[in-house]
Amino acid sequence: MRIDFAASRPSTLGVEWEVLLVDRETRQPTARADEVHRALAGTPEGARLDHELLENTVEIVTGVHETVASAVAEIDRVRRAVLDAADALGLGVLCAGTHPFADAVQPFRHSERYRQLIDRTQWWGRLMAIYGLHVHVGLDRVDKAIPVMHGMLSLLPHLLALSASSPWWQGVNTGYASNRAMLFRQLPTAGLPMCVDGWAGFETIIDGMVRTGVIGGVDEVRWDVRPAPRFGTVENRVCDGVPTLTEVAALTAFVQSAVTDLSRRLDAGETITPLPDWVIAENKWRASRYGLAAEIITGPDLAEAPVVEQIRLEVARLEPVAASLGCAAELALVPDVLAAGASYQRQQRVAVRASGSLPAVVDALVAEFAAGRPLAA
Repeated sequence: MRIDFAASRPSTLGVEWEVLLVDRETRQPTARADEVHRALAGTPEGARLDHELLENTVEIVTGVHETVASAVAEIDRVRRAVLDAADALGLGVLCAGTHPFADAVQPFRHSERYRQLIDRTQWWGRLMAIYGLHVHVGLDRVDKAIPVMHGMLSLLPHLLALSASSPWWQGVNTGYASNRAMLFRQLPTAGLPMCVDGWAGFETIIDGMVRTGVIGGVDEVRWDVRPAPRFGTVENRVCDGVPTLTEVAALTAFVQSAVTDLSRRLDAGETITPLPDWVIAENKWRASRYGLAAEIITGPDLAEAPVVEQIRLEVARLEPVAASLGCAAELALVPDVLAAGASYQRQQRVAVRASGSLPAVVDALVAEFAAGRPLAA
C-alpha cells in the first residue's frame, strides 16, 4: 500500500484539545455537545469545533499555524466562545484526562465510524470516557516521519508526567497520575507504536492491518505518537487533557521544539537511535503511575533520574530551538507548570482540603478552564 505524506512546511503546527461539558448542579458530564455546536454555528469560532466519540465532548481544533503564540491565541478565542455558549446553556466546561467520578459508560456519537469502533472493541470501547491533547508538527520530508516518531518516544514520559490529570476513575483514587494512559492502551491500535523500519515499513504495517480488517485506514492507528500522512505531520497524542490554556501553550511549545530539533538533527546527517522498546514502555508506565514523582531510565546505559530533572534539562537544551521558532516564552511556562504542580497534583490538593469531595475537584477544574491558568487549591 502506498501512503502519500502531504507537503508540509517544517515546524508548522496544529492543536486538538478535547473539552468536557458538565451539568452545573450535579457536576456530571452531560451529552449536550450538539447544543454548543448549534449555538456557535456560522461563527469563526464554531468552525474550529469538531465532534468527538462522546456526546459530552467538544474538540477545539486549530488551523495551521507558524507559531505557538498564534495557535494559542486561536484556541483562546474558541475557548472563550465555548464558555459563553455553555454559560448560556447552564453548563460548565472543563478538561482533564478523566472526569473524577462520572460513570465510565457515556453516550457516544452514532456516526458510522464510531459505531464500528464500539462494535469491534465492545466493553473497552464503551469505557473511553477519556480526554486528551494532541499536537501536530509539520515535517518537510517523508523520510523524516519515522525517525522523528522514534525520537519522540524518548520524551513520552516527560510529556505524560507534565500533563497527567486523571488520578480518579468512577470516584476511585486509582493510585495513578494518568489512569487515562492505562485505559486508552486497551484499544487494539492505541498505545506505544511498534518498531517501524522506515516509511516503507510503515506502509507495509498499515497495508497488513487494512487487509486483515484491523483498521479501515491509517487514521485509525491511535499510537501515542504517529505520522499523520494527510497533514504531513508527526502527531503527539500521549498527553492527558489539561485544564488550562497555560498548560496547552507549554506542552505545545515543548512538542514543537522537540520535533524541530529532531528534524534539524536529521538534516545535519545524524541518525536518531530510539531507546529499547522495553525502556520506552517502562518509562511510560512510570510516568502514568507516579507522574512528576517518577524516576525514568535515561539511556541505553540504564541510568535513572527523576523525570522532573530530565524535563528541566530538556527544556534548557531546547531553549535555542524555541527561540528560533518564536516560542521561547511558551517553553518557559514549563517550569511554571512544575512549580504549580501537574493537574493530578492540584486535583489531589483540592480533594484533601475539601475532605475528599470530588465535586469540589470538578468545581476547581471548571474554574481553572475559565481562568486559563493553574489556580491555588
